[in-house]
Amino acid sequence: MIKEANWSHFTEIDVWIFDLDNTLYPAHCNLFAQMDVKMGEFVANFLDISYDEAKKLQKQYFSEYGTTLNGLMTCHGLEPQDYLDYVHDIDITHIERDERLNSALEQIDGRKIIFTNASTAHAMNVSRQLGIDHHFEDVFDIHKTNFVPKPEKSVYEQLISDLDINPNRSVFFEDMAKNLKPAHELGMKTVWIPNQEKWSHEQATGDHIHHIAEDLGDWLTELISSRNAI
Repeated sequence: MIKEANWSHFTEIDVWIFDLDNTLYPAHCNLFAQMDVKMGEFVANFLDISYDEAKKLQKQYFSEYGTTLNGLMTCHGLEPQDYLDYVHDIDITHIERDERLNSALEQIDGRKIIFTNASTAHAMNVSRQLGIDHHFEDVFDIHKTNFVPKPEKSVYEQLISDLDINPNRSVFFEDMAKNLKPAHELGMKTVWIPNQEKWSHEQATGDHIHHIAEDLGDWLTELISSRNAI
């Protein structure tokens, strides 16, 4: 894994693909903690079980099915919209505009896309709060994949097909290491943005992680600086 951001590695890139949660905003914003509670509440109410039981089942489904939502749909026939509306009804007002990231995205030529297991509504709410929503031409969300989540390889193939992307001229930024593997296999460059959560580091060894960035805004700013120095 290469830590320094060097433009020479990205001269052929014309599509920049970003995960949303814990990628476009740093993990310390802790939105997932709110969503985690909401997921547990929804599972408890939907299945009429205790919150503690629901949390165990939630984690099991996340591990086995990629998302809690996919597990609920597969095992219990859940209609997904109520779940998505409930889980994404969180407070994001503490997230500040990210002028550093906004400036970096402004200076990078090419198409920019959000690729998320969440909903477009959630992606737009968060990116608008960050002040960066205007940079993205599309949000490829969980609805567009018929609720099949990353890292299912067919989802990446659908992204490439539906949005007419050349994977060999694309780069994918993601906080969950295992979600970078299909991108690598299809020819994309990959950048891992790790955090302290265990699931961020699952499958974090291997040649599917090309670059590592501790902070997206800082890394992109460094990348632009290296370009300008040429």
